[in-house]
Amino acid sequence: MPRYCVDKAEALRYIGYSGQQTDEMLDERIDSLIAACERDSAPAFVYKIFPVDASGGVIRLQGSSLVLEGSAIYEHLHTARSCAVMAVTLGLANERVAMRMKARSALDAVVFGAAGSSLVECAADACEAAIVAEAARLGLHTNWRFSPGYGDLPLDIQPAIVRTLEADKKLGMTVTDSNLLVPVKSVTAFVGLFDELYEGAKRSCAGCPCAAHCSLRKAGTPCYR
Repeated sequence: MPRYCVDKAEALRYIGYSGQQTDEMLDERIDSLIAACERDSAPAFVYKIFPVDASGGVIRLQGSSLVLEGSAIYEHLHTARSCAVMAVTLGLANERVAMRMKARSALDAVVFGAAGSSLVECAADACEAAIVAEAARLGLHTNWRFSPGYGDLPLDIQPAIVRTLEADKKLGMTVTDSNLLVPVKSVTAFVGLFDELYEGAKRSCAGCPCAAHCSLRKAGTPCYR
């Protein structure tokens, strides 16, 4: 199983710390909240891969009802052979603890939330690493994940993503009337699969967010070859 950890420095950036010193008492409090976030979360993900139809200036994922509108997602996927649709969450236990934190302490709630943001990104990196590995087995290459709300890809695609992946049944994920994900610490995204390395692709593992979870890197067969 992947190892999911909060990146403390990243969590601190989420709450506005950027290199400032923290006193020992506050540092211990932050560490305790990070540990609570890791303990009270159940990171999980699901993804499916669909062929891409880019005709007509929109992206259609064949075998699903997903139609992705907007110039940004079109640019991201129009030369792709396939697209992986992914959903990631920390689970409802994290949501319940976060609500208790809000009632108890504003500071604790903010730090716990920032830790959750870091942890769900770690889980998303693990999901993306699994997609990269599957693409490599198919002789394909990937680009980076692109989420609803980026560029001009609207949030109203979220319900269709959840239905397509059965993320409600598999992950306990739902979508509000305003197209926000529940649990809050959840992510959906699209990753393109290509016949050739795309322009601007990373040519090493250095700095790759998926490196910690990458089975290809561990096997000595990185995806940029």
